[in-house]
Amino acid sequence: MFNRGGGSIIAAVDQGTTSTRCILFDHNGERAGLSQLEHRQIMPRPGWVEHDPRELWANTRRVLADVTANSEHPATDIAALGITNQRETTVVWDKDTGEPVYNAIVWQDTRTSEMCQRLEQEVGSERISRVTGLPISTYFSGPKIAWILDNVDGARERAEKGDLLFGTVDSWLVWNLTRRDGRALHATDVTNASRTMLMNLETLEWDEELCNAMGIPMSMLPTIVSSSQYLGKVRWSGPVSGVPIGGILGDQQAATFGQACLEPGEAKNTYGTGNFLLLNTGTVPQRSDHGLITTVAYRIGEEMPAYALEGSIAVTGSLVQWLRDNLGLIPNAPAVETLAETVEDNGGCFIVPAFSGLLAPHWRPDARGVIVGLTRYVNKGHIARAALEATAYQTREVVEAMNADSGVPLSTLRVDGGMTGNDLLMQFQADVLGVDVTRPVITETTALGAAYAAGLAVGFWESTDEIRTMWREDCTFTPKMPESERDRLFSRWGDAVQRTLDWES
Repeated sequence: MFNRGGGSIIAAVDQGTTSTRCILFDHNGERAGLSQLEHRQIMPRPGWVEHDPRELWANTRRVLADVTANSEHPATDIAALGITNQRETTVVWDKDTGEPVYNAIVWQDTRTSEMCQRLEQEVGSERISRVTGLPISTYFSGPKIAWILDNVDGARERAEKGDLLFGTVDSWLVWNLTRRDGRALHATDVTNASRTMLMNLETLEWDEELCNAMGIPMSMLPTIVSSSQYLGKVRWSGPVSGVPIGGILGDQQAATFGQACLEPGEAKNTYGTGNFLLLNTGTVPQRSDHGLITTVAYRIGEEMPAYALEGSIAVTGSLVQWLRDNLGLIPNAPAVETLAETVEDNGGCFIVPAFSGLLAPHWRPDARGVIVGLTRYVNKGHIARAALEATAYQTREVVEAMNADSGVPLSTLRVDGGMTGNDLLMQFQADVLGVDVTRPVITETTALGAAYAAGLAVGFWESTDEIRTMWREDCTFTPKMPESERDRLFSRWGDAVQRTLDWES
């Protein structure tokens, strides 16, 4: 353990799919400062989604500088820095110059479908699932690395000579934060490593056979570390120079940690760009028979890792962004609730937002989005409501898979993320699930989880027991819908899903 000798706050960088935030938290886990910047979504072709890694790093620098300049806490008050990030998004850069060889390929991107088909034939889904806990999918990082090496001029030769590095966004930020005089820390934590399709889920080490199958030189890969441990000091010459980096967690694992789901059987659902439901299954990985992912939930220091079952949904909050940016239906994201409240129901309209295929529990890359049930009666209020309801229906699909895998029906769902401020959605979620939905006082649990991990590493918080005591309920939504109506709507949703399949050959 590293102890900086003081510091009244923890800083968390939350580098997400649509924005980068830095949030300061005090010892009670309450927010003491916030800065946030959105970044561009680059979509050069259908199914392709990219970010500029230089923009992500620039925005990280800006939010770090802004939050310390505009809060009551100077940088000297920061006891440690935690990092949480969009997972699976892939960056490859030159180890000497720090220049990315290509844009970051985002987790939503589907360009690697042909490679995934080849892996299915040459390696097999059973082998990859047994080693990594993951299905073969364009979602994960390994095929994205291979695509860059195969499609960027000279990249494979440079990688084989040891000149290129790979990282998910956490690694990219840590490398830049610690870089000085030709040296930098090249690391990732176990939660992010478990999303690459390259890490052995039980040994927590890179699997050489899978790297070879995807044509990825192991020299590119970062060192795998725990989610909560002292990694080194920030060497970037900005306002947080000298602050220890104490924690890294992939965003959904960070939200699990921030929700204090620290015992087997505890689950949370994060409502962000996509939705991600994680169930803590303890220190032994539990395999899914119903379309869920087995993943690392977190690892504290040298303790045994905790594992989770996860249901990943690609498009929820980003569907609301699509209504705003692509269709111009609403001026801003919160306006979707106001518009949806102008109607009593969806008017028979269902939206299945399979923009990049369907993830859990279907895993159908051939699916594409549909709007069904349209009549002259349907207006923009019905479409807004159908967009919100799509999030709840997709979540029920995942909950049913999780109930089947665990054998223990979920009785309460803890929720977090930006969309949970939408009371209409939260009530409908409780209705369509038939269980209570509980929103905490602090819904920024992704950043809070990264802060907890960093704070534990430097002694800012003593134990996970202390973290558990800080979780507080804000509101619980109780089901009001009759069971017959709940089942009727969900059955119609299933009909709509069937119409998305086999669109892409």
